[in-house]
Amino acid sequence: MSTVDGLPAHILFNHFVVVLAPLAAILAILCALWPAARRRLIWLVLVLAVVTLVLTPITTNSGAWLRDKLGPSPAIKNHQELGETLVYLVGALVATVIVLAAVHIRQAHGRSVNLGVHTVVGLLVIAAAVATLVQSYRVGESGARAAWGTVAAAHTFGPNCSATARRSSEPFAVCGSSLAS
Repeated sequence: MSTVDGLPAHILFNHFVVVLAPLAAILAILCALWPAARRRLIWLVLVLAVVTLVLTPITTNSGAWLRDKLGPSPAIKNHQELGETLVYLVGALVATVIVLAAVHIRQAHGRSVNLGVHTVVGLLVIAAAVATLVQSYRVGESGARAAWGTVAAAHTFGPNCSATARRSSEPFAVCGSSLAS
């Protein structure tokens, strides 16, 4: 898929990943550390993580299409390289949340779980979640720099740009920048 309603699909898909990956990761940490949260949230966390795992390669593929349309750039190359790693970290998050769900099921059925196993599972969930959070930030930040870094550097929203212009859908044209399209 290349566009959605005339917009690059990557721009739309990345917003899902940008929200769902950190949300799943934070809730996974909560479930790993707090049994009451795990009882209420483990299935939601698993669904969020799986949906993120499905959407991540779709986002990456739509990004490859956009990259081909935009042409080569060191910033885009960096964003692409970082983005291609996110699916593995989200995959690790899904795998560890599945194991945590298995621990939850075992405990819900009245069977005990060895403290060492429980600790290792919790640490693995936290490690995968933190890695997902960090990489999500790195991918998003590099994408923002690739898309907006040169625009923001070439244009200031200072006193010569009115409040109306700053709220405009075309602030660069209204503020007199040479970046108007």
